[in-house]
Amino acid sequence: MEVIRARNVNDAWDQAKVLLNASHIVRPSRVGEVWEYPVPVTTVYDRPQERILFNEERNVNPYFHFMEGLWMLSGSNEIAWLVQFNKRMVDFSDDGIIQHGAYGHRWRRAFDLDGGAEDDYADQLGKIVRMLKKNPNERRAVLTMWNPLWDLERPELKDVPCNTQIYFKIRPQFNSPNPEALKGALSMIVTCRSNDIVWGCYGANVVHMSMLQEYMAAMIGVPMGPYYQVSDSWHAYTERWEQFGGNSKVKSPNPYVDFHTYPYRMVECPETFDADLERWMLMRRCTGANPFFEEVAEPLMKSWEAYKRNDFEQARIYAALCEANDLRKATLFWLQRIEQKRGAKA
Repeated sequence: MEVIRARNVNDAWDQAKVLLNASHIVRPSRVGEVWEYPVPVTTVYDRPQERILFNEERNVNPYFHFMEGLWMLSGSNEIAWLVQFNKRMVDFSDDGIIQHGAYGHRWRRAFDLDGGAEDDYADQLGKIVRMLKKNPNERRAVLTMWNPLWDLERPELKDVPCNTQIYFKIRPQFNSPNPEALKGALSMIVTCRSNDIVWGCYGANVVHMSMLQEYMAAMIGVPMGPYYQVSDSWHAYTERWEQFGGNSKVKSPNPYVDFHTYPYRMVECPETFDADLERWMLMRRCTGANPFFEEVAEPLMKSWEAYKRNDFEQARIYAALCEANDLRKATLFWLQRIEQKRGAKA
């Protein structure tokens, strides 16, 4: 087992490039040749809420990852929401309507846990919140995404979960910048059977899973602790590795450290967050006890819609209204790169 210990994803991505370039096995896979690290790799994020990768060569689309994270928290498996941000998501659907392995759906709706005896009978997240509020020493707070009845020996399916289980526990964190963490913080261990480190581990996964961790910590009423990503097959697709800067020795910028960049608190009012999220996804507008939707999600959505109209000026205006300092910077940088790229082709 190899361990990458990082403050945030920008630090982790630089360490990952060095590690994979130094040692890998070239192997075939279902969708192309990969460079695979010889043993499993665990990435430890000490500040998982610093979830935005600012690396210019990787050129992560911050809109897509952010919106997909909200989609997961909503418990949906309908791909129409995602396709508006990334048309390729239809490639992961067997029928063009739902995503078989959708994480959020399995978190909140997929499994009949007790035959409907409770209003939230299928909501694993709600059950885990209650468990850890009742007993902070609980060691059975296991969130599952893999179902052998649905997923095992099903080669015909386009998508089965790569991340399979998540473990939550509350323990004191002595090195945390938050003094409240000394009393106990929520750590999260995510196990992954197959992890593409370009699009998965240091792209989508770190955003989605840290948003889940932040949500769960807020619902329980404790600070966030470290996030551990345990990747069994830790790999990069050969054709993408160089394309997205895998061979580059240029260090990633880390604005969280160097330029007073910080995230925005997602959950202000745990009691109404789920209802606010549902309302926002339906109406794309929500005012209430969780200003996150009005001050972060709404301006980003309007910015994206302007970008899709090819109105970069208006997209920048809306992005500048985003109160999440890190997302604001990331979207403005991304818009600038895309506009320059399109201008160079013209």
